[in-house]
Amino acid sequence: MPFKKKPFKKDKKKSTGPGTDQPIRVRTPRGEETLGVVLRRLGGSRMEVSCFDGKSRICRIPGKLKKFLWIREGDTVLVKPWEFQGDKKGDVIYKYHKNQVLWLKRKGFIKEVSEFEEF
Repeated sequence: MPFKKKPFKKDKKKSTGPGTDQPIRVRTPRGEETLGVVLRRLGGSRMEVSCFDGKSRICRIPGKLKKFLWIREGDTVLVKPWEFQGDKKGDVIYKYHKNQVLWLKRKGFIKEVSEFEEF
């Protein structure tokens, strides 16, 4: 009796994130959380983020999100400042996709990037 072959990796469909035709449910900042743009990666799951509250923070990816949250330079992220040294350090808790960033711009959560060029 022949056995059923497993599909090759190239035969599997890859997920590309939320599609543009699907309805969007966007995580908005709550409380002390703020939006920011990743300036550069520092290594060791740390990165420099320019936040929209006018501060530049060194942020880290918490342990429970390290495997699932891949962040590059220029990505828009949600940052939660630490209680201690909150002006300098924080945690990245969410990464926005392109269509979510467009929605945030339309609703006024993100102002134009040119206003934040002085960082």
